[in-house]
Amino acid sequence: MTAQLNGRWDASSFFEELTATNRLAQSESFTFCRVSGLDGFEEAVNEAQTQTAFVCVSDIADGYTELNNTPRTRRVKTVFFAMRHAAENMDARAECMETMRELFRQFMSRLLPEKVRLEQNCIYLDPRITFNEIDRYFFTGAAGAYFQIAVDVFTDLRYNADEWDTEE
Repeated sequence: MTAQLNGRWDASSFFEELTATNRLAQSESFTFCRVSGLDGFEEAVNEAQTQTAFVCVSDIADGYTELNNTPRTRRVKTVFFAMRHAAENMDARAECMETMRELFRQFMSRLLPEKVRLEQNCIYLDPRITFNEIDRYFFTGAAGAYFQIAVDVFTDLRYNADEWDTEE
């Protein structure tokens, strides 16, 4: 039986579990962390000097509410990857990028059944998820990439007088 999600999906917990249980992530010593946007991601990577690879999920989300016959709210979650490599070594950077591309593919293979589970709870993932590589000047000695997942949920926009202080 599928647990009710009440219109919420915890992307951070989902990707934390993937990072902990994926063999490639384990063999490459990926560490999971939560961050607040790209600035927080850079800070986390710079502060964790002993770690060499990261999966970071941003705790902030862009989004919007659509007002139509079936109102919905879209939230876009960002997942960052980073791997340290020898500074200015483009071959090492290319190897890191290839590892992150493969990790993305493997994560998407787990996201596919998760998408079905979410739809059973009226939570919809946008089927188009792009993988974006951060240029070599991201910061010295680290290759970076990110992808974003758009999550749509029904939004009850019916007026409820109990939510307002009004004189009637």
